Amino acid sequence: MIPGRQLGPRRTGFSRRWMGTPPLSTAGIDFGTTNSSVALVTENSRVELASFTFAGAETLSSRSVLYFEQVPSAAGIRRTHGLSGPAAIERYLDSDDKGRLVQSLKSHLSSRSLTGTEVFGRRHRLEELVSRMLSDLRKHAEKQFERPIRRAVVGRPVRFVGAETNEDDDFAVGRLREAFQIAGFEEVDFELEPVAAAYAYEFTLDHDELILIGDFGGGTSDFSLLRVGPGARMHGHRDRDLLGYSGVGLAGDAFDARIVRKLVSPALGSDSEARSLNKVLPAVPAWIYANLERWHYLSFLRTHNVREILRGARIRALEPDKIEALIAIIEQDLGYQLHQAVQRVKYALSQHESAEFRFQDGGLDLRVHLTRREFEMWIAEDLSAVEEAVDSVLRNAGISARDVDRVFLTGGTSLVPAVRRIFSRRFGRERIRGGHEFTSVAYGLALCAERRAAGADAK
Repeated sequence: MIPGRQLGPRRTGFSRRWMGTPPLSTAGIDFGTTNSSVALVTENSRVELASFTFAGAETLSSRSVLYFEQVPSAAGIRRTHGLSGPAAIERYLDSDDKGRLVQSLKSHLSSRSLTGTEVFGRRHRLEELVSRMLSDLRKHAEKQFERPIRRAVVGRPVRFVGAETNEDDDFAVGRLREAFQIAGFEEVDFELEPVAAAYAYEFTLDHDELILIGDFGGGTSDFSLLRVGPGARMHGHRDRDLLGYSGVGLAGDAFDARIVRKLVSPALGSDSEARSLNKVLPAVPAWIYANLERWHYLSFLRTHNVREILRGARIRALEPDKIEALIAIIEQDLGYQLHQAVQRVKYALSQHESAEFRFQDGGLDLRVHLTRREFEMWIAEDLSAVEEAVDSVLRNAGISARDVDRVFLTGGTSLVPAVRRIFSRRFGRERIRGGHEFTSVAYGLALCAERRAAGADAK
């Protein structure tokens, strides 16, 4: 766990001595696929996290979402109004006439083909959409910390979702940098997310360790092998302290997609057939269900082309009620509710050997009993990819698993029992540490911002 006094939910952190002039306006920002956090090293020698309010409770992360709706102006002209974060979710849930909910934009950054999307007749570039969330994060943090924030150290995954080459990753970083600049940031530096998590863990230590960091986000799983501790801090972290890193463009969202594919899509007609010209064919093209599995694609199904395909499929389908339910899910933009149902059953399966998946909305009332064993069978291929990424870090660094002192796991997916077994088999359960699964990267980025401002890093 990251050390510190037990505080209330608004601000939490740990006291420590300054390593130089405090960078009062340089924030550590973890812009995530699902959630985002902002942290700052303040003049009272603490790393503090920005807090947000959702459903009457305070949280230390903001949902990475945008919500657009059209509202009438005084002149009777409908104008587009946009919100981000918790306010966007609350407005979306309260609205009877649903607008447009946009999620998981980070997952598109490496895609050269997806340049933007149309919202109520206006084309928005992807960078502009991301900048809207970042601008709101900046303004919220400025209000809470009572100072301008124009510089940031930003986390980035080892491998972005969809990236196949280093050039793809560079392209994603370039787009993210532009989004920060549009959002009003004047200086932006990047740090690998697992390295940032290592900085947070390091301040729990009174001795040096060789550690493996596993950072599991919504879209990526990243791993770094580093030397950390008082000795590393004293000489200023050098390039040779980072022995190796690896990443794979899948994590929590990929696990969620398996649940949707196995439990939800069949109830929406993925296995249904339709009669056409005396032939029996699949009722709906498979690519529509593929988009249904990915939260960041679901909102893009609300197009005229998809509507026409589904209306025709409903007429010809042998099970039209299932196609009608699929139309309702898309037209009512129920991706958030579906995502929450998946999250609930996934969390329950992390605590128990079985659980009930339940989704009741859009005319669909689905209840299915699911065991942890079934879920682990569905994600077996994804788990193998994670295992290979972990092994490649050790192999490329020439380090044996027995030489690793500790393994620090962060991110919500790190709590999945099958994921933790990957590490307990290799390193032993006693060497695994965790804590602050959703905010440790932001903590570490704030510390990294301080070090860079103080010129502590040795190049």
